[in-house]
Amino acid sequence: MSELHLPWLELALFLLLGGALGVGRMRERVDARKWSVVISALALLCTLGAWGDFVLSRGTESSDPYSLITPVLGQHFMVIDDLNAPLLPLGAFLYFLTFCATLRTKIRRFSFAWSLAAEAIMLATLCCKEPWGLIALLAAGTVQPYLELRARRRPTGVFAWHMLLFVTLLVVGWGMVQMEGNHGVHTWMAMVPLMLAIFIRCGIAPFHCWTTDLFEHATFGTALLYLAPMTGAYAAVRLVLPNAPEWILRTIGVMSLITAIYAAGMALIQREARRFFCYLFLSHAALVLVGMDTIANLSPSGEPPLGLTGALCVWLSVGLALAGFGLTIRALEARHGRMSLANFHGLYEHTPSLAVCFMLTGLASVGFPGTFGFLGMELLVDGAVEEYAYVGVAVVAVAALNGIAVLRAYFLLFTGTRHVASVPLMVGWRERFTVLTLAALILGGGLYPQPGVASRHHAAREIVEQRQKRFPITPVAPSNLAAEPEAWLTAP
Repeated sequence: MSELHLPWLELALFLLLGGALGVGRMRERVDARKWSVVISALALLCTLGAWGDFVLSRGTESSDPYSLITPVLGQHFMVIDDLNAPLLPLGAFLYFLTFCATLRTKIRRFSFAWSLAAEAIMLATLCCKEPWGLIALLAAGTVQPYLELRARRRPTGVFAWHMLLFVTLLVVGWGMVQMEGNHGVHTWMAMVPLMLAIFIRCGIAPFHCWTTDLFEHATFGTALLYLAPMTGAYAAVRLVLPNAPEWILRTIGVMSLITAIYAAGMALIQREARRFFCYLFLSHAALVLVGMDTIANLSPSGEPPLGLTGALCVWLSVGLALAGFGLTIRALEARHGRMSLANFHGLYEHTPSLAVCFMLTGLASVGFPGTFGFLGMELLVDGAVEEYAYVGVAVVAVAALNGIAVLRAYFLLFTGTRHVASVPLMVGWRERFTVLTLAALILGGGLYPQPGVASRHHAAREIVEQRQKRFPITPVAPSNLAAEPEAWLTAP
């Protein structure tokens, strides 16, 4: 097993935690934003270095040889494997873009110090494979949104009770898993709490009300960064998929499919931009869990199903596209306040760059041809059809409804009337940089998708191998009729 050449992960964490302490002492908010951009950019470079070292090592899993944390807390506490290698730079990139695109009208409401600390927790969560460490980090990740709600004197009950129940179910469920040991299939008393915890964190109906409450009362940037990395899906891969019996996976798939349809329908009728984005995100995040359900029926060859590979591709594309989509709405709010979808605004003439970014990221999220999400959505649909035809039809219907919702929101926000403004509303260089970077990644990933799909296929194979350790599949011996094509002539 090849090791990493530098302790990239720890460098990123130390930079972010040290930066959070330093930025928290700054009185000038402009300086806090400037240093947050620099620190998040350095953390992004560290995660890219970790990903590059992993690719060059050609290993399936690498732990940091210079780590101070790993020898103390365990050899599998901080790892890079095929699953999280691209997720780490994606998460760091989302924070970097959010800091970079924060305007002066938002810097007094947005806490840069707490956001840097939250980024450190998020990166630690995505590179943690030890179950109890992962549960502790997921619990720690709930602190920053709660503190912001309290600082803004907004209601905290809905978010706090849901997150408390989420952490409690994780602790109870994994405690039961350890009590039952690795022999035999785990009982419902162990797996149902874990399944419900995943439902709460991923916003699966009927446990989704905390997401709309968070978008309503927290700053848009905090709510976006709490949901976009999809740490709930990561917890599902690490804690549930390798250990869950088939009926648990089927339940997750059915509930996720219902949520995807429900959230897509709700996105169509929203009259407020934040709630529209929240339901749009929930619909796409549920599709990722729908694709993960296809691991329940593994072929005797042990090859990962297309649906699982497609779900992992959609995970990346949705995280990138919808984060850019949300940043566009956030930029509009910085100029006009909270945006209503009850009437036309006609903002295209004032902010054409934001209009282009809105349309591009929205269409990329639903898998429009030529964008980063196209091939992942195709693989997800093909894999779903292979399992059950109705699931494939439902996934296509969800994508269609989400596409209609995106177009409806675009026409309401950017067309339909002439907007008169007394001050210039054109985008600055920071937002222009964000728009061009997102466009390059979305279109580049759509025109050359092979590396991303190959990476997700390797990750799907690794997930399958982990599940086969607990649920082995006996290979089917080839029959004589299959081995000898002429045998059927003499068969009785």
